[in-house]
Amino acid sequence: MKRLTLVTGILALVAPLAMAQTSAWTTDPAHSGVNFTIRHGGVSNVHGRFGGVTGTLIFNEADITKSTVTVTIDTSTVDTGEPARDTDLKSVAFFDVTKFPTASFTSSGVVKNGSKLTVNGNLTLHGVTLPVVLDVEGPSTPVEGMMDHKPHSGFTATTTLSRTAYGIGTKFPAALVGDDVKLIIELEIIKQ
Repeated sequence: MKRLTLVTGILALVAPLAMAQTSAWTTDPAHSGVNFTIRHGGVSNVHGRFGGVTGTLIFNEADITKSTVTVTIDTSTVDTGEPARDTDLKSVAFFDVTKFPTASFTSSGVVKNGSKLTVNGNLTLHGVTLPVVLDVEGPSTPVEGMMDHKPHSGFTATTTLSRTAYGIGTKFPAALVGDDVKLIIELEIIKQ
């Protein structure tokens, strides 16, 4: 009985320490976004952006490889700087934002590579879920936010996707609209 009491007491003391090693951070949508680049007609690159990025990072301060991230992207925020093209991208020919208003990413593992991270996870886009590997820089050194006085930090992640693997714009050959889409994901996160 004394042994059970001792073990229970130790667990009661250790639990708050374990809890203190993780913290929840949420994205700052005003300072987060997904930028993309795709080849047009084999001639030039077209650049665009998605805003409306929301998500949560459960950050393990003792071991970053035990951290997790979930992010949702509002696909209707696609912006290439050309309203007619943006309307086409929102249509059923590409993102079909009426049927698929969001894309989402959920991490499945984090690997530390020197000062960088590799984040594995699943991206659901256009109703298709596929594994994705993100090359990540960060987190940046936290600074106190001027308005909310909470710690803010940031990450930059890159990856390349196949648009046709997600069923996007499949009627358009790669010679007209490139298949490889390069992504640069910028997340500013706020400690909760």
